[in-house]
Amino acid sequence: MGIPLALMLLLLVNDPTRIDFAIANFFYSPETGFIGRHSWFLEDVLHDRAKQAVIAIGVLAILGFGLSLLPTKLKVWRRSLGYLVLALALSTSIVTPLKALTAVHCPWSLSEFGGSEIHTPLLSEREPTLKPGRCWPGGHASAGFSLIALYFFLRDRRPRAAAWALGLALGLGTVFSIGRMMQGAHFLSHNLWTLLFDWVICLATYRLVLYRPAVKPAGTDIPVSGAAQELVE
Repeated sequence: MGIPLALMLLLLVNDPTRIDFAIANFFYSPETGFIGRHSWFLEDVLHDRAKQAVIAIGVLAILGFGLSLLPTKLKVWRRSLGYLVLALALSTSIVTPLKALTAVHCPWSLSEFGGSEIHTPLLSEREPTLKPGRCWPGGHASAGFSLIALYFFLRDRRPRAAAWALGLALGLGTVFSIGRMMQGAHFLSHNLWTLLFDWVICLATYRLVLYRPAVKPAGTDIPVSGAAQELVE
């Protein structure tokens, strides 16, 4: 938990505006705007369809948890599925309130990139405007990074699958982030904050719902994880 919290503090203490603008300028041309602003692939496929796929995973988790309440084979996964539903819900639901609270503008709205709004750092007072921003943290990145919950869902029972799930979550979150940066919808720091928020939420929820310290069965020196002990019981 100390790692993501320390990185959050680092982002607050060291304003990442220069890095954000340097990367945004790489995707921006004064003549044509952001290179991905009107991309069919980035908008319809990588944004809309990809988000729908992640929503489908959430729906399957809810259905699985519902079935685990019945006398089915999923019964032994009830607590884990409950964790997955909760972690996914919390990771994605915090985005909209934070966007409204912070009122940070997207790159495409700023005067430096052809818009009319004035950029202000995250903790600074916003310049008066008729159209407050809704771009911090990155909403689409959250669709990918929220799947970090799959890692903790599988961590104690299927470690190898958990590693693949973590790679999937980080990979999708990164691809979604780059796609939106190419469109001018977010700065790099917006998406880094999303990753850190989802990391903390998924980890804290795991600690509260699933984590059990390893125990040593009577007569042996080999520790057994909490999840394995649950299966034995």
